[in-house]
Amino acid sequence: MKELFKGSNLLIGAVILTFVALVTYMITPNGGYNQNENHLTKVYFADNISVAHQQLIDRFNNEYRGKIEVVPINLPFAKFSTNERKELLARTLRSNSSRIDVFSVDIIWVPRFTRWSHPLDDYFSQQDRDKLLKYPLQSCYYENRLMAIPFYTDIGVMYYRQDIISSLPDGAEIEQKLKASITWQEFINLSRRFSHQNNPFYLFAADNYEGLICSFVEGIASQNQSLFDSQSQRLNTTAGKKSLQLLVDLIHKYQMTPEIVTKYDEFQCYLHALKYDGIFLRGWPGFLRHYRTEMEDTSKFQFLKMAPLPHFKGGQPAFVFGGWNLMISKHSSKKDEAMKFIKFTQLSENQKMMFQQGGYLPIINSIYQDTLFLDQEPDLKFYRGLMERGIHRPYMVDYTKISDILSYQLHLAIKKQQSVSNALEQASSLIQSKQVLIE
Repeated sequence: MKELFKGSNLLIGAVILTFVALVTYMITPNGGYNQNENHLTKVYFADNISVAHQQLIDRFNNEYRGKIEVVPINLPFAKFSTNERKELLARTLRSNSSRIDVFSVDIIWVPRFTRWSHPLDDYFSQQDRDKLLKYPLQSCYYENRLMAIPFYTDIGVMYYRQDIISSLPDGAEIEQKLKASITWQEFINLSRRFSHQNNPFYLFAADNYEGLICSFVEGIASQNQSLFDSQSQRLNTTAGKKSLQLLVDLIHKYQMTPEIVTKYDEFQCYLHALKYDGIFLRGWPGFLRHYRTEMEDTSKFQFLKMAPLPHFKGGQPAFVFGGWNLMISKHSSKKDEAMKFIKFTQLSENQKMMFQQGGYLPIINSIYQDTLFLDQEPDLKFYRGLMERGIHRPYMVDYTKISDILSYQLHLAIKKQQSVSNALEQASSLIQSKQVLIE
């Protein structure tokens, strides 16, 4: 328990540092808070500002030149983990600050952030909503109110090095099997054909954060079970133990995964896979496009192909939905202008640009039916197929607190600092007692 609170203090310290960073962002010339000049309304937008984001902002600012200017507040994934970003935004909004107008949230944060956001029901008709993919739109409601709107969606995927797989005598056959999703046992058997000292076989994010929970939830779902049932957690079950035991065994029993992943988020896994020629990697669709500008060496990108994640025998493949939604701060004095920007992000041409420039999956139905665009971007068909087997993490006000507890306990088990059973028992007990890492 002392370690739990020690971890809490470290995370609180990180949040304080990032809070100071956000204040710095808002007073700098690029993202400073300035009063409107010459009737120009400045809308402050907090997100990970990628090249694609900046291009979107530039398009908007050009169209509304002299009337509205979107000023980005950059919270890059390379500097802030999703957990740090979550707490940073929460603390900023909790202070009743009006210096953020539009902000993006992980789809599972919506219930928590509704207390600081402005309802969007009046801005989006049913016809408007019908144009959007149902999967991300579901995450935008809380207590039957539309509190957010999808910005882009995401889905869990596995990357593999085609050049390494094709070096096997039966490489083409293996690739065909991968495309259909192989079982975990088949995946383990395949690993025995490689030297893990030369190439890490499988990388997945296993640090103490939400990315670890995604792999855990996918393991449970591929056994046709769920993490929660009727708002009650179902952690310490046969399916839960099997899913967590697999993650532990990938590192310690089969040695398919280097132990250093217990310190990695997705971005760090990407870097490790490229540097050390990792063969398989769990990630998200935006890797090959979004991070291209952030990698020193992208020469190996050409060898990376995608396949569905493995599944347990007797079950079905399952892939966690990710993605980010947009919300308007209830303290914003520029809600109408903020909504103009949000509506602008929903335009088909802008959604297409975000995908082509940054790999951000579109949230508009018609794009997935646009045959000309699909001919240019055939990967979209693959992603849409994964979405049919997509699973959501629970939408609960307390989910982010539950996530803090669960990821911490899973992380200890994966580091072999406690047993699988004890990790799930501890997580269940702490969640039921309403004990959390950070209030």
